[in-house]
Amino acid sequence: MRKVDLAIIGAGTAGLTAYRQARKYTDSLLLIDPGPLGTTCARVGCMPSKLLIAAADAVWQSRHTDQFGILPGTPSIDGKRVMERVRQMRDGFVGKVLSGMQGIPSHHRLDARVRFVGDHELESDSGERIEAQRIVIATGSRANIPGFLHQAGERLLINDDLFELETLPASIALFGPGVIGLELGQALARLDVRLRMFGVGGAVGPLGDPELRAAALDCFSSEYPLDPDAKVTSISDTGPGVEIRFQGPDGNEVCETFDYLLAATGRRPNVDQLGLENTSLQLDARGTPLFDPHTLQCTPGHIFIAGDANNYLPLLHEAADEGFIAGANAGRYPEVKAGSRTVPLAIVFCDPQIATVGLTPAQIASQYPAASVAASYDFRDQPRAKVFGRARGLMKVWAERSSGRLLGAEILGPDAEHLGHLLAWTMQQGLSVGQVLQMPFYHPVIEEGLRSLLRDLQAQLG
Repeated sequence: MRKVDLAIIGAGTAGLTAYRQARKYTDSLLLIDPGPLGTTCARVGCMPSKLLIAAADAVWQSRHTDQFGILPGTPSIDGKRVMERVRQMRDGFVGKVLSGMQGIPSHHRLDARVRFVGDHELESDSGERIEAQRIVIATGSRANIPGFLHQAGERLLINDDLFELETLPASIALFGPGVIGLELGQALARLDVRLRMFGVGGAVGPLGDPELRAAALDCFSSEYPLDPDAKVTSISDTGPGVEIRFQGPDGNEVCETFDYLLAATGRRPNVDQLGLENTSLQLDARGTPLFDPHTLQCTPGHIFIAGDANNYLPLLHEAADEGFIAGANAGRYPEVKAGSRTVPLAIVFCDPQIATVGLTPAQIASQYPAASVAASYDFRDQPRAKVFGRARGLMKVWAERSSGRLLGAEILGPDAEHLGHLLAWTMQQGLSVGQVLQMPFYHPVIEEGLRSLLRDLQAQLG
């Protein structure tokens, strides 16, 4: 039996960060992962999706130059070359992650799948036993596919599969207008893939405010058919394609056939095959370990969980932060300290972009009933956005009535990734509306729209 002070299960963003932090406290540690290595973001997430979006944006811009008095051309899309570039550059990003792992000593690595057989004991598929005084679970997540979508048979894809296609398909039915679905769906549609998007419950991306959600639906459904609360009656694999029957806008049944069905229906933590039933870990209703979000400590206290595995904030920068906290706490255990958590920030790289910052509308309504104010700004009125032909979208910001401190924001608009960062930094510093308005605002810039909104907030605050 191999004995170590600390075992880290998973070598993704959270696991690698935890390893680097824990190594400051002990050299008796083991990083366990069966592969493939390279982090979810680099292999199948953030980076390949942005490469596909970049190609789609190039096509879109070339087809919308007439508003500037420039006659648009007719770009010819070479689907094979598009996908070759996506994979080539994706492999380069993965290679950088892998090269960074070369500095990990071989005796600190175990390339295997393991499961718990006790609170302190793990067993690999080959039967090797590992006894660890502390354990960090950083096993990441995988695509979550509702059962009925499996009726698509061989025509079912997840985003991992999409990037391995040799060329762009002619048509795709996409289920799930969430973050992944909005990014990939719009990119595919702009690359001339016939697309229809299906949702459940009316959600569009991560937006919680009804007004923002309606604005987003209006924007995206103008480019491709999008039903956020679709009534699908059947899905069947026809061999060369997948046939989908659904209720159309007029209430009548519609039947369409697509090359593939792409499931962008969220992700689930990779904890269900870890043998958690062999431990005394306290689990939630879905079988995920309960934990303290500030220390990442579970019960029993020598086990920590970080990154997508805990399903708390499944974003790369959050996984890195959590890996830092969990690795440090596991390394110096039993001394456990609350880590510094940043203001929640999430960005969807669609067009217009979406950014959510701070508390959600539901959290604000719950935590600050009758104690908050909100103001909106329509980007159709934004001068710089008009100059670039990108004047569409809506922004809403909430502030605490008594202090004027910013609480949360939802943005659908141009350069939302930058506006989101500005607001996140502002909230991180605990600044009030009045303090932000004392900051410089150049002219003409998109940020002037934020200043107009903040002035409306200030008027409400008195």
